[in-house]
Amino acid sequence: MLLEIQKLTCHYGRIQALRGVDVDVDDGELVALVGANGAGKTTLLRAISGVQPTSGGSIRLGGTAVNQISSSRRVKMGISQVPEGRQMFGPMTVEDNLMLGAFTRHRAEAEETIERMYQRFPILKKKRHQMAGTLSGGQQQMLAIGRALMAHPRILLLDEPSMGLAPLLVDEIFDIVHQLREAGTTIFMVEQNAFMALEIADRAYVLEAGRITLSGTGKELLSNEKVIEAYLGI
Repeated sequence: MLLEIQKLTCHYGRIQALRGVDVDVDDGELVALVGANGAGKTTLLRAISGVQPTSGGSIRLGGTAVNQISSSRRVKMGISQVPEGRQMFGPMTVEDNLMLGAFTRHRAEAEETIERMYQRFPILKKKRHQMAGTLSGGQQQMLAIGRALMAHPRILLLDEPSMGLAPLLVDEIFDIVHQLREAGTTIFMVEQNAFMALEIADRAYVLEAGRITLSGTGKELLSNEKVIEAYLGI
C-alpha cells in the first residue's frame, strides 16, 4: 500500500475527532471518503498532510512513518493536498499561485511542469497574468488542483472538490478527477456528493463520528442500503 493509516486518533482539546481510523490507499487508486458534516473527514486529510497533529496511531507513506514529520517535508515526500474551499492567494496571479505549489522543486523543473499544467488546464494559461481572486469558482478549483500537482505528488488529497460549484462545473471537476486517475495519479478524496464520488472511486470508506463504519468498492457502497438511505437521498 502507498498510504497506510492504522488506529489513527486526533483531538481538538478534549474533543476526539478521529477514533481509531484504519484506511489504505494503493498506488494508482482513487479512494473516496464520504460521511456527514462533522464526521472528521477534513481532520483526517489534515492529519495526513501534517497540518493537524495526531494523538495516536500511525500514518505511513510507502512504508515510512510520517506522524512526526513536518508538513513541508511531507510535501517533499509526495503528499499534496487540495484544501477545502480552494484557499487561493487572491491578490497573486494565477501563475504565481501555480509556482507556489512547486516550492520544493528547482526553478527549471517548476517551469517545465507549469507548461504541463497549462496543457491540462488551458483556461489557466489564458488567465495566467490575472489575479487568482478574479477567477470563477470552477477556475479556482482547477487552479487549486494544478497548484497541488506542481509538487509531483505520489498521492493527491482532494478535500470537497465540488463544494460551492454549480452542477455543470461539478461535472467538469469530476471529469478532471477521473482523467487524473486514468493518468495514474493516486487520489484520496473527501466529498459530500457521495453519489458522484462513489461512481468514480475504486474503493471507498464511510466515516461516521470519527470512525470508519463501512468500506468496499465504489459500486458496492453505491448499492448498500445504509449508504443509500444516509447519503444518496434515494
